[in-house]
Amino acid sequence: MGTDGTVPGGGRTLRRARTATMVSLAAGMAATLFLPAVGLAREPDPWRVASGVLAIGAFALVLAGAVGAALTTGWSAARRRRLRIGYAAVAVLGVPLAAPVAVGDWPTWAWLGAATVGGVPLLAPLRATLPATVAAMVVAGAVAQVTGASIGPALLVVGTAGPGVAVVNGFQVWFWRLLVQAERGRAAQARLAAAQERLRFAADVHDLLGHHLTVITLKAELAARLAAADPSRAAREAGEAQRLAATALTELRRTVHGYRRVDLGEQATAVAQVLRSSGVRCTVVPPDGELPPETATQLAAVLREAGTNVLRHSRAAWCRIEITQREDEVRMTVTNDGATETGTADRHSHGLRGLADRLAAAGGRLRVDRADDVFTVEATVPAVA
Repeated sequence: MGTDGTVPGGGRTLRRARTATMVSLAAGMAATLFLPAVGLAREPDPWRVASGVLAIGAFALVLAGAVGAALTTGWSAARRRRLRIGYAAVAVLGVPLAAPVAVGDWPTWAWLGAATVGGVPLLAPLRATLPATVAAMVVAGAVAQVTGASIGPALLVVGTAGPGVAVVNGFQVWFWRLLVQAERGRAAQARLAAAQERLRFAADVHDLLGHHLTVITLKAELAARLAAADPSRAAREAGEAQRLAATALTELRRTVHGYRRVDLGEQATAVAQVLRSSGVRCTVVPPDGELPPETATQLAAVLREAGTNVLRHSRAAWCRIEITQREDEVRMTVTNDGATETGTADRHSHGLRGLADRLAAAGGRLRVDRADDVFTVEATVPAVA
């Protein structure tokens, strides 16, 4: 699970949304508990006050657990079921404890029943509010009749305040779950983009090697058959197979290391499209002119790795790719927000570390930096290959 207990890799924005929702729910439910607590101030009997405090305190505890459960997806079904049972048990036990408090002066249990109804959407679907309201109204009427209090105010409190609080809580929980689903969708998009890139590379390798290996196999078989009958031709065929193998190896190395001629501006545009499809606002500042092939190739490798890191290792909302060319060097800067707290400034990931060594061998350098939640990758290479 993620650090916020909700979504794997949940970022800072989601954590803040969770905190804000939790504070809002807790404040709302605390306000509903204030009203039954008013009865404690109006009750002269200390024993009844003590029983009322016990009822309200116990309900506050299970209500806190309900708020946490509503905003956490990592709980098992059994754990949630136990919390629902505890919630119901406390509500039932609260009837004899809170019903005698301030009888005839304040509908203490009616307000506690309204709070009970209001907390139902934290543990059950919103549609469960209706039967919970009906049950609470029946209990409120019975309590009022037994204690000699007025039935009308008790029913009014439970029948209006309870569903009203439940609707507000249900909307907040529903909106939170929408945020969680959106975050999961974004993570799925990032994984899909990475998988598609791997498939594309696999297809390139297949297309590159398939023909060469087929021809090499045929040449080798022909050389084997001609070895006894026509040694000179067999030698030529074997030499041709060797040449094709060397060519295939060279092309494979160029493919793996990105030595093919690339248009860095087009590469940046392609990376930006992938990021935008994953919900990241991306700005691209391309170079003024065409870059030397080797320079473009070196920076393209860094760009692909940086783009992958934005998708896989951040919760970015924006990204900026800027490429500037000077007389003797070209600099590319990739900056994004949403850097995870585990990221450490000026330490390369395994992918970036390999690229740093590769750039150093070509006379370039790679620098990474993290300031708050903003992560920057800066690559500089000579303008002449």
